[in-house]
Amino acid sequence: METKTIIIIILFITSGVFYYQISDTTIDQKIFQVDRVIDGDTLILTNEQRIRLKGINTPEKSMPFSNEATEFLKNTENKSVTIKSYGVDKYGRTLAYVFLDNKNINKEILSRGLGTLYYYGEDDYYLELKQAEESARLNKYGLWKKSQNADCIKLIKLKYKEKPKRCTNNEFLELKNSCNKELNIIIKDDARHTYKETIKPNSIFEKNFSCIWNDDGDSVYIRDNDGLILFYRY
Repeated sequence: METKTIIIIILFITSGVFYYQISDTTIDQKIFQVDRVIDGDTLILTNEQRIRLKGINTPEKSMPFSNEATEFLKNTENKSVTIKSYGVDKYGRTLAYVFLDNKNINKEILSRGLGTLYYYGEDDYYLELKQAEESARLNKYGLWKKSQNADCIKLIKLKYKEKPKRCTNNEFLELKNSCNKELNIIIKDDARHTYKETIKPNSIFEKNFSCIWNDDGDSVYIRDNDGLILFYRY
């Protein structure tokens, strides 16, 4: 009887360990200390691991709200954070969500309008990040502050599928300036492609692109020095 009890206990313990292993998430989740911040969506841990915040994109240096995004992320410097990693990108950076005091820093950046949604595939945090961006957009926070020229530019056409194949300069963007003034604008996609253009008063602007707009979904952001003029996502 005693021998059977011991066997049952051993089987129970073994089963418990085995269950934990197969039900454990595939996400690598660990606690690290942040050494320094590079920009609004990139930081380096004390072990020299470079972290790229997943699901978001913040402005490049010299772009509006770049400094604000960087300063916000600097709140993590010299602090212990939870890193939930999802592999590495093509630059060798770890793609991850960063949590400080149980707050999702990726989400907090979006909720303040200091970055925009940047996804190639949905994950467990996609919906809450999407809602955070939507709230910032509706409240016109940060990058979503409307320009006084927001009613001037209309999107007439965006051809993002290049035929017969990609990277043949067959992407096409057409805009209309309905205002009686010249507009200096910046056109941007979800990634880091930016184009500075000038649209003459009461005119049509046309431009061909190559390998910029993704077939599976992307966004068009048009800004001037005063704020956001146009946003379109497909």
